Amino acid sequence: MSVAWTVLLTYPLMVGIQLASARIGRITGKGLTENFSRLCPRWLVLGLVILLTVANVINLGADLNAMGDAASLLLGGPKAAYAVAFGTVSCALQVFLPYKRYVSILKWLTLSLLAYVGVTLTVQLDWVQAARETVLPHLQWSKDYATTVVAILGTTISPYLFFWQAAQEVEEINRVARDKPLRIAPGQAKRELRRLRMDTVVGMGFSNAIAFCMIVATAATLHAQGQTNVETTAQAAKALEPIAGHMATLLFCLGIVGTGLLALPVLAGSSARAIASLLHVRKGLDQPPAAAKAFYSVLAAAMVLGTGIAVSDLNPIKALYWSAVINAVVSVPIMVAVMVAASHPKIVGDLTLPRLWRALGWLATAAMGAATVTMFIAWS
Repeated sequence: MSVAWTVLLTYPLMVGIQLASARIGRITGKGLTENFSRLCPRWLVLGLVILLTVANVINLGADLNAMGDAASLLLGGPKAAYAVAFGTVSCALQVFLPYKRYVSILKWLTLSLLAYVGVTLTVQLDWVQAARETVLPHLQWSKDYATTVVAILGTTISPYLFFWQAAQEVEEINRVARDKPLRIAPGQAKRELRRLRMDTVVGMGFSNAIAFCMIVATAATLHAQGQTNVETTAQAAKALEPIAGHMATLLFCLGIVGTGLLALPVLAGSSARAIASLLHVRKGLDQPPAAAKAFYSVLAAAMVLGTGIAVSDLNPIKALYWSAVINAVVSVPIMVAVMVAASHPKIVGDLTLPRLWRALGWLATAAMGAATVTMFIAWS
């Protein structure tokens, strides 16, 4: 529970940076890459997109690796085969399933996150002690503790989420005939900006509640039994069984698979859209494959590379851990670009980010930067 305090810290910061990203997409009708290109030299935008793509591909591999491990535990058989199957099915759904139906699948997949709530409710826990350690944490100065905090920040405040959030607003504008970018339809601003605030506040609240359940479940089961060196997803799931029963193990595995299926299209899609924007070609999951060949080719390539990482001899738990650390490090320059764009008149006109959200977004950027620097200092 020594890191549960990060959930309280990251919630308002997540709201600030995600709302900034969403507003950029809704106001301009363009994704982050196009808007960055209006403010930054091409070499800088290219660097940001490369950082995003590298982090996403590593994350894809880590997720597929963990999903294969969990499926192997539940069903038997080689985890590599399951990882390849998950990657293939996810890619096929993104390419061939109509966008409207695909979004409905993603929405239902979010219910898989409740598996972590289920695990938390099935274990014995001192909730008073948990609340005390969350509000009044005992901070540590060590390399492992600093890296773990950065990994948690990188899991909750990830660069692919910024690009995906903006892209989803653009997709909605393209899908709904009456919706227009707010710069050319300011009459829609009041309604749409209110919706963005509500969606972001509720969505980030749900996200952090799930993160809290993950931390609590781990502390009450694995850590309480002195198991701090878990190397595989299957090992973590099996370790839960004598402590919390077979149902907790089942819920844990289903949570790994469900959240992975939810993350794969976000990771691959955000990279594909960013690269397609740099190439000035048609893009978006609402486009038929024949009309956006470059976009879907990049998406498929990201999935193939991620699958290649997944079937290699990696430690799945460490892969997930270090992919989160990489996300945190990569996110800092991207967050700076998001915050500048969200308040720049050239991008958003008069609809600049309000003072409160601007402060939270910059605080998120500063916190991520400070945590990353602290981690590197702890390593030295």
